[in-house]
Amino acid sequence: MSEECSRKRTVFANHEEQYSIWFADRDRPPGWRPDGMTGAKAECPERIGRNWVDLRPVCLRAG
Repeated sequence: MSEECSRKRTVFANHEEQYSIWFADRDRPPGWRPDGMTGAKAECPERIGRNWVDLRPVCLRAG
């Protein structure tokens, strides 16, 4: 397994409830908060798939 594949990742969400995956050892991107999931490369997309059921930003869902 390559070093990049074995690096842990963290799931982040922004104020519009959109999700992103970043390497866990990097600084948090501005405007994003940790979503509570840090794990292997394959685990993070699974978490996003369970939580991000409506891809529209919150501002478009409310109207």
